[in-house]
Amino acid sequence: MPERLDAVLEAIYGCAALTWRDDARSMAGEARHAAMALAAALGDEREAWGLAAVVSLSLARRTASFVPLDEQDPAAWDAALLAEGRAALRRAQGAGAPGRFELEAAIQAVHCARRETGATDWAALRTLYDALLLRAPTAGAAIARAAVVGRLDGPETGLAALGDERPMQAWWSVRAALLAAAGRADDARAAAARAAAMTADEAVRVHLLEAAGGG
Repeated sequence: MPERLDAVLEAIYGCAALTWRDDARSMAGEARHAAMALAAALGDEREAWGLAAVVSLSLARRTASFVPLDEQDPAAWDAALLAEGRAALRRAQGAGAPGRFELEAAIQAVHCARRETGATDWAALRTLYDALLLRAPTAGAAIARAAVVGRLDGPETGLAALGDERPMQAWWSVRAALLAAAGRADDARAAAARAAAMTADEAVRVHLLEAAGGG
């Protein structure tokens, strides 16, 4: 089983990622059940519990249609799923360096804490993304970290952290937001148009264009 665990975790994570899209709603229960069942079966496997926490905490915030995280009402988040995810994250924590899914769950937990605190701890998010990039240096994590850096140190610093162009909707979306925050309206509209062209979700497309002043 140990040599197969990473592949199984990745498969469930991929299934869960699809559930965050409105057109794959029916898979949500299956992904969550698979993650929790696997973690329970393995007992003390920290990464399995980390994955279970990621899935539960993410699903707790899911909306019927696209709403940016900053604009979501935390009071509407699913309290039972939040409690489940937080309990799973506690099971994931232990001695030694955290794994990828434990770190991703901790990031989700910071966002979810806004339900109680009314604010987002951006400094904690930067620390967690720094650790995640050391553990699992993915493009998605680097893009998300750049958005956090922009919040903490200003949009120009965030743009520098974003780095060279990537053919990813998330990269263009974050670039558009940072350019808009920097007052570079024309560049922001162009970046938003690139991001919008990469999504088939009409709500996401409209949000990207409106946020960058593109109408």
